[in-house]
Amino acid sequence: MKHVHVIVRGAVQGVGYRFATRAQARRVGVTGWVRNRGDGSVEAFLEGEPGAVDALLAWMERGPVGAAVDSVDKTLGDPIGATGFEICGTD
Repeated sequence: MKHVHVIVRGAVQGVGYRFATRAQARRVGVTGWVRNRGDGSVEAFLEGEPGAVDALLAWMERGPVGAAVDSVDKTLGDPIGATGFEICGTD
């Protein structure tokens, strides 16, 4: 299992980024959560098979139509056994 903490910067709020991320995560079988941050970025926690997590990360670098991703910061961590994929409130 692979665990990644992600911060996505750019025009990523108000464009459906969180909802599209949840849909894509569920499609590829990644668990975790996604939320808006007060600074205008989007934060996510991803966990799953390495290939599935990598596929979601590649998608997150583009995002949904209307998003303009400037950067995706990734930090690897230890898996914690997350289940499901949810949209959380703003930090």
